[in-house]
Amino acid sequence: MANKQWIDDVSYAMTPFKLLTWPIGVWPLQVYNIYSLLRCIFTTCCVSLVVILPSIELYMGCSDAEQNVDSLMLICCGILGILKIICFRIYSRNLANNYSSALNDYMMIENAKQRAIMRKHASTGRILCFFMLGFSYFSCVIYSLNPFIGNGINNEINVTNDNVLEYPIPSRCALKYFNAPTIIYKIFCFIEAISLFLTSTTNHGNDSLFLNITLHVCGQVEVLKSKFVNFDFTRPEVYERFTELIKRHSYLTRMARQLSDAISFVLIIQLFIISIQLCIMGFQFILALKVNDAVMAGKSIMVQGTFLLQLSLYSFIGDYLKSQMEEIGLSIYQNVWYKFPVKLTRNIVFVIMRTETPVMLRAGHFIVINLSTYMSILKASISYLSVLRVMVEI
Repeated sequence: MANKQWIDDVSYAMTPFKLLTWPIGVWPLQVYNIYSLLRCIFTTCCVSLVVILPSIELYMGCSDAEQNVDSLMLICCGILGILKIICFRIYSRNLANNYSSALNDYMMIENAKQRAIMRKHASTGRILCFFMLGFSYFSCVIYSLNPFIGNGINNEINVTNDNVLEYPIPSRCALKYFNAPTIIYKIFCFIEAISLFLTSTTNHGNDSLFLNITLHVCGQVEVLKSKFVNFDFTRPEVYERFTELIKRHSYLTRMARQLSDAISFVLIIQLFIISIQLCIMGFQFILALKVNDAVMAGKSIMVQGTFLLQLSLYSFIGDYLKSQMEEIGLSIYQNVWYKFPVKLTRNIVFVIMRTETPVMLRAGHFIVINLSTYMSILKASISYLSVLRVMVEI
């Protein structure tokens, strides 16, 4: 019965993320062999199309302003997706350690309260995954169907005049430069649509994978806090039991630091790109309202919402991790520590001192990802967007 409960808990917490990341070769608990490497290489090549084709389109300068904005947005998304695949492969041991630890945590559940805490954080991870990928995949559907809507008003696609052909990824001039035959236009559209969905998976799917395990660590810290609050110093072996809690605190700190190290470089690039894209997509939305272009307005608000959701989740969960680590000291203080033996009290002081410098998600190891950073980025983006709006009015 216990084994079945463990299987159910692990399946609930990890199956959606395995289904997302195993096909792209970054699932932490997979066997890292030649087959996982081939999946990773294939995904990287597909995502590279989202970077290469729009880059050629921008270089050739034969697209309009709307397509240039789309090209820049897709290039940024593709770069983020490739970076996340590379970083998650390089730091695969960090992620594997955390997910292996999560398997052991579900096996070591002691009571219904602990299971409820872990279930709550797993459920939050699944909900966040649903919203992130829902926004992202819906945007991909819009971009994938846009060429057929634009080219086939009467449900017919004109493939005889290559000047009117549109693609899910801005690439008309690039494909024309490579002498791509227009007779297989639909095949090119299908390949580019697959590349868009893989880009969303490598970007937001990897985000979901990372945020899920970060939430699990936060849940384990919450379990540890409850153990500190309810620690009974009257029971025998008080020193051994308290030492186990201190070791658990050190272990969770080490797991959280490994996660921070794995995402640090990606976060600094992601913050920079999101800050720029919030301005650009906001500017495109203002232009769309000015010329009454409903399609462009819809695409702009969906993409902007996706970037904003991505930034919000990292900021809120980063702030949640920081607060959970800091509250360990408060949870010890809520116990009757003044009745503890003197030797045990000295250990409490060291634990509280350690919580004064909690582990935090950092971009580039120097920008703390929390609500303060979130507000700073929003203020800066809105300020630049206001300047662009004035330019439109002029």
